[in-house]
Amino acid sequence: MDVEAFVSVHQPQWDRLARLTRRQRRLTGAEAEELVVLYQRVGTHLAALRAAGADPVSIGRLSGLIADARGAVTGAQAPVWRDISKYFLVSFPAALYASRRWWITIGVIFYLVAAWTAWRVLAHPEVIGSVATPDEVKQLVNHDFQSYYSDNPAQDFALRVWINNATISAAVLALGILLVPSVFVLWDNAMNLGLSAGLMIANDKGGLFFSLITPHGLLELTAVFIATAAGLRLGWSWIVPGPRTRMQSLAQTGRATIGMAIGLAAVLLVTGLIEAFVTPFLPAPVRVTIGIVVELAFFTYVWTLGRRAYRHGDYGDIEEADASAPVSA
Repeated sequence: MDVEAFVSVHQPQWDRLARLTRRQRRLTGAEAEELVVLYQRVGTHLAALRAAGADPVSIGRLSGLIADARGAVTGAQAPVWRDISKYFLVSFPAALYASRRWWITIGVIFYLVAAWTAWRVLAHPEVIGSVATPDEVKQLVNHDFQSYYSDNPAQDFALRVWINNATISAAVLALGILLVPSVFVLWDNAMNLGLSAGLMIANDKGGLFFSLITPHGLLELTAVFIATAAGLRLGWSWIVPGPRTRMQSLAQTGRATIGMAIGLAAVLLVTGLIEAFVTPFLPAPVRVTIGIVVELAFFTYVWTLGRRAYRHGDYGDIEEADASAPVSA
């Protein structure tokens, strides 16, 4: 489709919709009917421009016009809480479910790499000497690993952890379009986790290690896997676009990726609060149980709300009204 020609042909209808939307006086019956017709028609125009990979400025301008017109058609602006609830009850879990094979596969590979690294440390003690001196190992296993969770005030620690985890997730998500850098970041984190596990287990501190990692680590790592998967899907959508053009595939996957980032920030906030307020203060059995329950709750959230939304055609992309609108002249 020739985007410039399309815009030129339909611009008068968009201008007319804008005038009716901004009309201060009460609309006549004919004008109200015209407003509804134009709102529906311009919605199809927006879908067509998105499918054609039009520039973000044009799409943004038309999206804003649609939003204003929707308010004029319905007579009231939809409450913000309704948009927020729809996001967390429909769009976000649908995006998680749609990409489940990606992030579950990434998670399995991550844990295998971590387990292999830990095994290397335990089976070949000489490996330890290549990464740290005996004094450094002793400092880590007897003090640093545990004190990390309690050296700072809980509220400050929670904020620092949240920012750190969000930064890592944003990095793998953004680098995913390049594929290789994101894989290296995750590989490095898997080996560091395995190295720490191996050192702690080798020094009879395996129970302490898992009791400190499990409460926040299960959900935190799951969020990192999801961010990595979202980034890699973005890069893969460019390489293998399927029946769509590369720009269409990249645009659709990109919108879902951006939407997913908001939900992941909320998930990582939960893990940061657990790491700061649960891990340092509660007995080991209690905090481990909390970590497992939170992880199971997240999977339940994805497989109930996410699967239901996915089966109804929501992929965490654009609003259903825009996504399903037929293209017309």
